[in-house]
Amino acid sequence: MKKFFLFLVISFCAYPQIKNDFGELTATSAYEPEIRIHINTPAPENYDKSKPPCLLFYALPNGNTIEQTIGKIPAEGDDWHFDIQHIGAQTRFIREMNPGYNLITIYLETAQKSWPAWKAKYPDHSAIVKSVVENLLGLYEGFDPVVVLSGHSGGGRFIFSYLDSLSAIPSYVKRICFLDSNYGYESLYAPLLANWIKASSDHYLCVLAYNDSTVLFNGKPVVSPTGGTWYRSRLMAKDLSGYFEFGISEDDEFIKHNALNGRLQIILKKNPDNEIFHTVQVEKNGLIHSMFTGTPFENKGYEYFGERSYEK
Repeated sequence: MKKFFLFLVISFCAYPQIKNDFGELTATSAYEPEIRIHINTPAPENYDKSKPPCLLFYALPNGNTIEQTIGKIPAEGDDWHFDIQHIGAQTRFIREMNPGYNLITIYLETAQKSWPAWKAKYPDHSAIVKSVVENLLGLYEGFDPVVVLSGHSGGGRFIFSYLDSLSAIPSYVKRICFLDSNYGYESLYAPLLANWIKASSDHYLCVLAYNDSTVLFNGKPVVSPTGGTWYRSRLMAKDLSGYFEFGISEDDEFIKHNALNGRLQIILKKNPDNEIFHTVQVEKNGLIHSMFTGTPFENKGYEYFGERSYEK
């Protein structure tokens, strides 16, 4: 008889699992070199064994800890980072929508608190990242697991390092989400992404970005003319338009590139007042939206860039 996946997770983690107030089990472990992994899974009584596990690999943004990325109700004196992403609460919102899988969120942090800095230190970064994904996936062998690759800010480097290790993206990767994180995009990735999207009707790509090209911080540009996600996302849209026919819609707030009935979406937030929306895109239901684009759950009970839908 197959053992319930939970025991596999316990055998992997160096620390005991903890049950929190939300009916979740969590465990934290080290993965060499210099990676910290935190797994959040529904407790057994909240886990539907008739549905597959969906492993959401969430690579952390630059400068943030796992605890800050999970988020909490802020108290006086708390670091402001605890109130800017709320991936923990957004995970719970997604689970409550009952999307047809058991969502297991895997937070990925480096000792440098920066995936680009970690990548620069380790020349074999792509092989290491591939081993992270495959070893964690292996914990759920026999339960038909699927994978979502996601991340914010410098966390996009984790995704690109994984892509660097491949000649073709595996079919078990069902969704790739860049939450203002595709700084490392180059045109050489377009064929890899396009072939993966074409391979199955349940492969989804969602890109969220904003116009960071004119933003100043302390009087200096926050990105180079070609280094920001605005430029990189438009380049990605241009490259992928050679493989797919996009519909483009525009209003006062967004430019949206949409293909394959929503399976491929690149959503660009306009920024006429040159504000910094880097983290706001995540806070305002960004993870939720990136997980639901192209599905019947898109825009159900939430609005991207609207009020937080996960407050409870």
